[in-house]
Amino acid sequence: MTTTLRPTGPLQSAADGARSRPYQVCVNSRPVGVLELATHPAFGPAVGQIRALRIDEPDRRRGRGTVAALAAEEILRGWRCTRVEATIPAAAGPALQLATVLGYGERNRTMSKALPERAPALPEGSVGRPMSEAEYGPWLAHAKEHYAREWIARGVAEREAYAKSETDHATNLPDGIRTAGVRMRVLEHQGTAVGTLWLALRDDGAYVFDVEVAEEYRGRGYGRSLLRLAEREALAAGARRIGLNVFTNNTPAMRLYASLGYQPTAYHLSKPLL
Repeated sequence: MTTTLRPTGPLQSAADGARSRPYQVCVNSRPVGVLELATHPAFGPAVGQIRALRIDEPDRRRGRGTVAALAAEEILRGWRCTRVEATIPAAAGPALQLATVLGYGERNRTMSKALPERAPALPEGSVGRPMSEAEYGPWLAHAKEHYAREWIARGVAEREAYAKSETDHATNLPDGIRTAGVRMRVLEHQGTAVGTLWLALRDDGAYVFDVEVAEEYRGRGYGRSLLRLAEREALAAGARRIGLNVFTNNTPAMRLYASLGYQPTAYHLSKPLL
């Protein structure tokens, strides 16, 4: 039996090089699943995405997904993509196993937890306060640079990393410190600013975009305090869940989040297209 991809819509192309197209996965012309491909909206047209790949239950565990994924990579090579990315829900164990076999590596993951009924207390001497306008400008410049450098350290081209940093910050902070649903906070301990928090409120809960302890105060538990502050802010806004993203080679952060009850919700994978 032959597994092929059949386009189910026209190739969508934009002036900036962005592309997308949906497909059926077919076996001897019989539809057995769906596939959706696109270029990455933040990294640009040189990076492809497998946005969706689903094989119908009766045809699973027969290699259909493997052939479809490999065919998808060939299409993306034809689009001149040099890397492919995919996001796999934490509950989709077989899909994660397949991606690993095909050479995809986990780069980062999203995690979440149910918020407690009571807001956790901050350590004695620690308080959270709103970030000031004067503090926001330097924080934003540092955040953009740090975020881009995080991606560069993980093999993303410098141009792509800086473009993604600009896009992500512009998208999520369109009105700066006054962006609706955003809480920019500073953690102080005994009157000294020791860290910052960027929290966003969403329909499905709260999301921690960034926590950072000032370098000279690291290793003293302030990261845990910032996450407690995030929970306090989220609960005060009526949220019931809180989520975040972590790079998987950041072992200390992974351990901290796990110790606070965060569980993986999705794995974000990447593979070079040689």
